[in-house]
Amino acid sequence: MIGREGGRILVTGALGQIGTDLVQSLRDIYGSDMVIASDIREKPNHPCILNGPYINLDVLDKDRIFQIINDQNIKIIYHLAAILSARGEENPELCELINVEGTRNIFDAGREFGLRIFTPSSIAVFGPDTPKKAPQVTPLNPTTKYGMTKVECEILGMMYYQKYGVDIRGIRYPGLISWKSPVSGGTTDYAVDIFHAALSDESKYDCFLNGDTRLPMMYMDDAIRATISLMDAPIDSLSSARCGYNISGLSFTPKELVSEIKKRLPDFVCNYKPDIRQNYADSWPDSIDDQVSRNDWNWQSRFGLETIVDEMISNLK
Repeated sequence: MIGREGGRILVTGALGQIGTDLVQSLRDIYGSDMVIASDIREKPNHPCILNGPYINLDVLDKDRIFQIINDQNIKIIYHLAAILSARGEENPELCELINVEGTRNIFDAGREFGLRIFTPSSIAVFGPDTPKKAPQVTPLNPTTKYGMTKVECEILGMMYYQKYGVDIRGIRYPGLISWKSPVSGGTTDYAVDIFHAALSDESKYDCFLNGDTRLPMMYMDDAIRATISLMDAPIDSLSSARCGYNISGLSFTPKELVSEIKKRLPDFVCNYKPDIRQNYADSWPDSIDDQVSRNDWNWQSRFGLETIVDEMISNLK
């Protein structure tokens, strides 16, 4: 029995940064056989994925999506397949195709089979006109193609909910930090790369953002807990933010992160060499107002900067 629906869970994009952690957490809760991981890659090599069923799936293949849902008795989908920020700017056409059309296929499946669907949004939906502490309701004028696709999907999700009754839910993730999985081409990935560099033989890192760039961030354990909590919340507790809830963890700059790392690894050296990703970061808020999530489904983060640094270094060692 899964939640209120019965049936099994499908996770798309399961080999990405969020997917590997989420699949393991869902399997810990519901059992390995009840959670089907899927991705466009045919042969996964991640231990979090190999301990249960895996299916090769292209989210642009609508017939295949419908077949899997029918054959595997799927009742809930966590739809994580996407092209992220930096890679999305390199190939905007592919970003639009995967992020919007792939999501539309999943929403159509939700309409056909009566599914509950999670689809992530991002702080990339915000633009330069967003207040530095981003409220839940604010104009969404992103400057990146990735951000534009996330706005489209929030709007699309609300349309499918209001017009067809599809139970779609989403979170605007901040930058995510995890030791378990590889980074996936995002602007906030420096906060993961930096730990691998700090623990390398050279103990040196060239950061692609300026040292004083403050961005909203979150430890992956908090993000996974928020995701599952939102999906478990009663449908009548959710407000009009349902397809893109703000959630807040903490905000810090690369210099502040480096300072914490150096307390534990004093020989670590970080150089600041900003590239095009600095432009993306400059268009985003530096903190998030998540009061609506706190009110609607009792969200609250747990991990601070010192704890995150301890966890990352301890586990990566």
